[in-house]
Amino acid sequence: MKKVIKRLPDSELEIMKIIWDANQPVTSAYISEKLKGKRDWKITSILTFLARLTNKGFIECRREGKINIYTPAITEQEYLERESKSILEKLYNNSLTSFVTALYESNSVSEEELIALKEYIEELTKGE
Repeated sequence: MKKVIKRLPDSELEIMKIIWDANQPVTSAYISEKLKGKRDWKITSILTFLARLTNKGFIECRREGKINIYTPAITEQEYLERESKSILEKLYNNSLTSFVTALYESNSVSEEELIALKEYIEELTKGE
């Protein structure tokens, strides 16, 4: 049975990115340190986000002495794949062409990126 992955609010996604980037189990103190200069969140707010992420099944928490250790329960790739599919379905009626057109017309993608995308598609479809 496939896991149901829900979209995360920006604050929780920011915490998840720190956990994914660490590539090892982390503590709330580690997360707090990584947020210094970016966010002015108190440790209680971070602990609330971590509890929500645990309840939603995005992370697992284990206790070592007096410290909670957090590890991702899903990979960043799994989340990105689900989010990409959801955005494409909801906003662009499953049309990749409409999505790329919107990015291009809003100057969010450069000519160079379009060329790289074209080359990638050509490589994927070689031999078909």
